[in-house]
Amino acid sequence: MCGIVGFTGHQPATPVLLDSLSKLEYRGYDSAGIAVRDVEEEATIIKSKGRLHVLVEKACNGTLLQGTCGIGHTRWATHGEPGELNAHPHCSDDRNVIGVHNGIIENYQELRNKLENNGYTFYSDTDTEVAIKLIDYYYKKYEHTPVDAINHAMVRIRGSYALAIMFKDYPEEIYTARKDSPMIIGITNGESFVASDVPAILKYTRRVYYIGNMELCRLQKGFVTFYNLDGKEIKKELVEIQWNAEAAEKAGFEYFMMKEIHEQPKAIRDTINSVVQNNKIDLKKTGITYNEIMQLNQIYIVACGSAYHVGVAAQYVIEELAQIPVRVELASEFRYRKMLFAPDSLVIIVSQSGETADSLAALREAKAHHIKTLAIVNVVGSTIAREADHVFYTLAGPEIAVATTKAYSTQLIASYILSIEFARVRGTITNAESAKLLSELQAIPDKVQSLLSDKERIQWFASKQMNTQNMFFIGRGIDYAISMEGSLKTKEISYIHSEAYAAGELKHGTISLIEPGTLVIGTLTQPALYEKTVSNMVECKSRGAYLMAITTSKNKNIENSADFVIYIPETEPLFAASLAVIPLQLLGYYVAVAKGLDVDKPRNLAKSVTVE
Repeated sequence: MCGIVGFTGHQPATPVLLDSLSKLEYRGYDSAGIAVRDVEEEATIIKSKGRLHVLVEKACNGTLLQGTCGIGHTRWATHGEPGELNAHPHCSDDRNVIGVHNGIIENYQELRNKLENNGYTFYSDTDTEVAIKLIDYYYKKYEHTPVDAINHAMVRIRGSYALAIMFKDYPEEIYTARKDSPMIIGITNGESFVASDVPAILKYTRRVYYIGNMELCRLQKGFVTFYNLDGKEIKKELVEIQWNAEAAEKAGFEYFMMKEIHEQPKAIRDTINSVVQNNKIDLKKTGITYNEIMQLNQIYIVACGSAYHVGVAAQYVIEELAQIPVRVELASEFRYRKMLFAPDSLVIIVSQSGETADSLAALREAKAHHIKTLAIVNVVGSTIAREADHVFYTLAGPEIAVATTKAYSTQLIASYILSIEFARVRGTITNAESAKLLSELQAIPDKVQSLLSDKERIQWFASKQMNTQNMFFIGRGIDYAISMEGSLKTKEISYIHSEAYAAGELKHGTISLIEPGTLVIGTLTQPALYEKTVSNMVECKSRGAYLMAITTSKNKNIENSADFVIYIPETEPLFAASLAVIPLQLLGYYVAVAKGLDVDKPRNLAKSVTVE
């Protein structure tokens, strides 16, 4: 949720921290703060409520604080209301320890009681202040070494955390620790960085380390040392990030979301090409073997949010092509019921960040039952990628906008590729059929581009919907999965109440909500289900609904029923989600813009949900 940065080097720290935080504001924008110190001088802390620009102004654009070592934070509130008092960094009573935190400490009240009994007082309502003062407590009680103090605290803390800590006695050093919350360490000549996500440091270095679960790191100028929970040094492999800094910039677009919508053709093409060699699918990079595919009896797709909608679409495709039973599960529910795993199962975890707390917990639950796992993730080296048995990397590049677009599209593509290859290996489709499907898949990027070239009609339509109070998205089969994603896009960035329904369920209660002027958006890409969905839409129209339809150009007769129609290029119906979702992404975007909303940073949301 929250964004963490840290820097120690030879240049002024404040401009680096503020710049890095600007690349992480999508992780939280309730408040922000930095702490900077100049060698032997005491650290200065500045905090502010609201967006990062308030902090930038308060820090006089980076000129107010002097020093070459510091930490920063942008907050998505969990414990304590959004405000300056609860903003990070937090410090011990004597400022011996100053730190920032991303995560949730589940036993913070118990720890707070312990510390209060030992003379500590608290000024905030946050669990973070508890963690900082617990580290201070152990630092003073034992050996007065940061590693020892943090290790003792980590043993006592239950929950998730990524911590960046400064100690008064170690003026040019930063200490980090993590459990289940993301953290990367960057290094370049004479400078070291810590951040919650790659875009924060791309401007400065592409050489990074991934700190593991229950590990610590000591950052000095241009040098880092890693430790395990026993305080013993451990070695890490330095990784070169392939993204460039420009990929995390807006490139002339008003919002990152629109930039990322336009990046979908390339992202889809890159993801296809990553596993297609000589017009054949090659899954060697994923690690899944021929024998594992042949032995599959059951697939579970586990995900949250938009990734869950990918799973719903993938279920239809896998079952149709590979004829393997598929269950789609919400990650947030997966581990809280007694799962009866079928023998020879595969759990597919879908996550853009590879750090989603619920999805990570589901992965670990599957592994605890000795079930094979495959991750579809976008971020190389992420926790889910590291812990899964097999990994299919999507090549979406950095996705900054909170509402996912290109990551969703590449996840869909990954699911299609797995479906085709699973089917070919198991003999449920022929090599010729596989080649035909692959050809259809390779045509999708150009078809997406053609939809983007005709976005003005959607913009015009969206401008008419800015005062709409309710929207309903309906479809059958894969079209229902598309409707779920379209509804989510609308509600998360335009704040319009919207719901997605399997079209046949309207008559079982929902149609009572239809009144004159209600916008009903029907997706009709599946030929076998087209007439039934049209009938459901007509039912709504007879009760006063205004109808929008998304279908293929061969269905011109839809104009007899719908008030507004978007036509998508013809494609294999199993792949239609990749095209039909584009107008729905644009609709949500343009409605939000028409309402004057911040598209990239919708209220109450953060990009990566790393807490339960």
